[in-house]
Amino acid sequence: MTDTTHATAAQPPRVLRLRDVVLFNVVAVLGLRWLATAAKAGPGALSLWILAAALFFVPQGLAVLALSARYPSEGGIYTWTRETLGEGHGFVCGWCYWINNVLYYPNLLISTAVIATWVVGKGESGLADNHAYVLTATLLALWVAVAVNIAGAGRGKWLQNLGALGSYIPAMMLVGVGIVAAVSGPPATPITHASLTPHLSNLASLNLWASLAFAFSGLELSSAMGDEVHDAARTMPRAVLIAAPLIAIAYILGSAAMLWLLPSDQVNLTAGFIQGISVGVARIAPGLGWIAAAAAAMYTIGNLGGVGAWLVGPARVAFVIGLDRYFPRAFGKLHPKYGTPYVAMLVPAVLASVLLVVALLGKGTTVERAYLILLDTQILLYFIPYLYLFVSFLLQFAVGRRAAANSLVPLGAKHPALGRVPGGRTTALLFGTSGWLVTALAMILAGIPPEGGEQAVLFLMKVLGGAGAFLLL
Repeated sequence: MTDTTHATAAQPPRVLRLRDVVLFNVVAVLGLRWLATAAKAGPGALSLWILAAALFFVPQGLAVLALSARYPSEGGIYTWTRETLGEGHGFVCGWCYWINNVLYYPNLLISTAVIATWVVGKGESGLADNHAYVLTATLLALWVAVAVNIAGAGRGKWLQNLGALGSYIPAMMLVGVGIVAAVSGPPATPITHASLTPHLSNLASLNLWASLAFAFSGLELSSAMGDEVHDAARTMPRAVLIAAPLIAIAYILGSAAMLWLLPSDQVNLTAGFIQGISVGVARIAPGLGWIAAAAAAMYTIGNLGGVGAWLVGPARVAFVIGLDRYFPRAFGKLHPKYGTPYVAMLVPAVLASVLLVVALLGKGTTVERAYLILLDTQILLYFIPYLYLFVSFLLQFAVGRRAAANSLVPLGAKHPALGRVPGGRTTALLFGTSGWLVTALAMILAGIPPEGGEQAVLFLMKVLGGAGAFLLL
């Protein structure tokens, strides 16, 4: 393997600009389902959001900002790990990042199908439990996202851009009706100093905190498309600086609005944010009920954009691994007309389609139980690349380690003068260590059911066994 591998390989066209990357970051990270999760837990979740932002989101943003400036090429987190720790670790990181997203698509798509029922006023009709509807809707959404993104990043970016707006506008609608409610009356959920204090001494609170921390994950995704971004070394860090505060505001203020509008014990975990908007607009004027349906429609588009983002980002990781010959060579091919890594998108889409059928038609059987274990395994696999992210950041910017001796990035692709961390090595050490420790804690918590009990050991063995099997594979 030589340093000229990527230099001689065909490159996808550069069609993404700052606006596109900002919106890509928003649609990749922001998940409105987390607002209901936080509100259901009560006011203490607001403190946990702030804690998660300080100890995980800011370190993540700083690491992505610095590494994407220093290595702005295609491959993102895989390239950063390979450059820092060598090809073996790079492959493990890239493999875990790619395969865990194949397991993630079914969850996101099923959630999309459920929320879509609210658009036509069927949110509580039982339609979401109809297997024929859910399977048709999820497969259609998946393959529309595949087709649009194979047709070129210049076309696919519009799906992701609309998806970002479809996620962010409903969040701001919720915040808006929450502000009106705050001005006009007391909160539905009492918010006091005592209720705002998180109790991290119990397992349930620790699990919630880990979940909220990883609701902030995904800023690294757009960096996988570095070769398709204009002036990537500067555009990608700027996009992080713009998108990160927007995401934090949506999560924290959106959760606060939910708590003000609804008693925490009445929050619907499936469609909580729509529930909050419905209650808020009903207080303003009875005839504004259509706004909730519009929010559901936008959220459906938002999730479709999210599917697109989590399809094309990991596909770029698989594409670069294919160029490095660690995946089958076909993964490193570009479409002859559209210049997109079409094989790297088609393969996970086919696998996700199979998993969707398994998840829906195997309900109530041992197949369903196996699928649920896969989902918990997916969470653990997703944490592994984050361990690599923070180790790469620490070695590059706190220790000052040079790129690995078997680096595959061509001459001229590295930018050692870029990606400097404000505050130097001390800041890098502090934030890198914080991010790594939160990730490690979340990995431990992912293997422990909140209820504990005798089944906890068996559950842990299955999850660890599943993750180990994927690593051995």
